[in-house]
Amino acid sequence: MDWIEIKIETGSEAVEPITGLVLMAGIPGLVVDDPKDLKNYLESPQAARWDYVEDSLLENPDRLTVIRVYIADNEQGRRQWTALSSDLAALKADDQEGLYGELSWSLTNVKEEDWANNWKAYFKPFAVGRRLVIKPTWESWEQEEGQIILEIDPGSSFGTGQHHTTRLCLELLEKQVKPDMKVLDLGCGSGILMIAALLLGAGQAIGVDVEENAVRTAKENLEQNRISPDKYALHCGDLTADQELLERLGGKAQAADMITANIVADVILAMTPYFTGFLKPLGKLLVSGIIDERRQEVLSEVEQAGFALLESGSSGEWNAFVFEKIK
Repeated sequence: MDWIEIKIETGSEAVEPITGLVLMAGIPGLVVDDPKDLKNYLESPQAARWDYVEDSLLENPDRLTVIRVYIADNEQGRRQWTALSSDLAALKADDQEGLYGELSWSLTNVKEEDWANNWKAYFKPFAVGRRLVIKPTWESWEQEEGQIILEIDPGSSFGTGQHHTTRLCLELLEKQVKPDMKVLDLGCGSGILMIAALLLGAGQAIGVDVEENAVRTAKENLEQNRISPDKYALHCGDLTADQELLERLGGKAQAADMITANIVADVILAMTPYFTGFLKPLGKLLVSGIIDERRQEVLSEVEQAGFALLESGSSGEWNAFVFEKIK
């Protein structure tokens, strides 16, 4: 499959709002080259662990922030771009103070093998929470006592753990996962949350995603982390529109001790009626990908569906919540 690269040139202040627009358009990820962000990383203690930094990233520190978004060169990708381009135009029109720079974009067709390597310069190992270390398959890491190494190659489905929403999920997972519990990951992407849950002690994980590429990549990453095949299952489909998938999941999903859903507010709200049916009594629900403006709306809807808020986390303008099923 070929891909279309959307190159957005803007300012640092636009990274968070554009990230939100990309996710709300149903696009599973993006790559950010932000000179300000790179400077902060290089000044952090983590920089000492990097084997190298691409020279090209250090050139021209005053350059514009560039956000690269990749969509499939097919009908679904074109629908996603139609939605995103409209939102970008509205964002630019509303930027009366010029905080987002020129906010311009261009499209380029790229082959899958080129796409698969373009973002690797930006992905380095990093620690998250108390024990987890997220490491790309092509990098090394000197493991310390008690650390859990999670190797990930997101391929064309993204999901490296670097974005605020995934970091929040990983931090909350570390607190909530109990030995032998069953986890249902809705919108599994690269499989990073499934793998983290299993490495943290969960007994079984079931992943569901609407993208076939995501299901394939998640399987590859589970194998890369030496997860036994009897500990996981993967399904492709949309729970809100696919009755056959609901029937195929059957009792497997209904027996879940925890659901994870790192998506966006609109999709979480659409899935809310299904959550209670998939969980055991007192089961946990971890949702993320919720911008500040939708925080209260999601809280209210999920609580009305029979859940009580246990814990929350925030980073930037993003929020994650852990609920417990009470009905």
